[in-house]
Amino acid sequence: MATKKAQAEEKDRLRLRIKAYDHKLIDNSCKQIIDSAKRHDAEIVGPIPLPTEIKKYTVNRSTFVHKDAREQFELRVHKRLIDILNPNQEIIESLSKLNLPAGVDIEIKMV
Repeated sequence: MATKKAQAEEKDRLRLRIKAYDHKLIDNSCKQIIDSAKRHDAEIVGPIPLPTEIKKYTVNRSTFVHKDAREQFELRVHKRLIDILNPNQEIIESLSKLNLPAGVDIEIKMV
C-alpha cells in the first residue's frame, strides 16, 4: 500500500513520445527538448530509445511480364521517450514555444 506522498510523486510526470523517420532529426529534437527543460531546472528521464517500427513493402517491377522481378522498400519509424518529472508551468510553456523541424511528431501526456 503506497502512501499519499508517493502517489503524488508518481502523478506529476509529463511524458513525451517522439517519432520521426530520420534518426539524426529525432536525436537533435530530443537534445533541444532536454536543453529547454534543463533551463527551467526540470528532472529528466531519457531519452529512452523505443523499438524502431519497420514497415516493408514488396512491389512488382513490371506490370505485365517478368512477375519474378520485384522491388522491396522499407519505412523506418524511430521513436524516443522522455519523462519530465514534476513539471511546472514554465516548462510546459517553453516546450510549446519550441520550434522543431518538420517530420518530427510529438505526443504529450500528463501521467
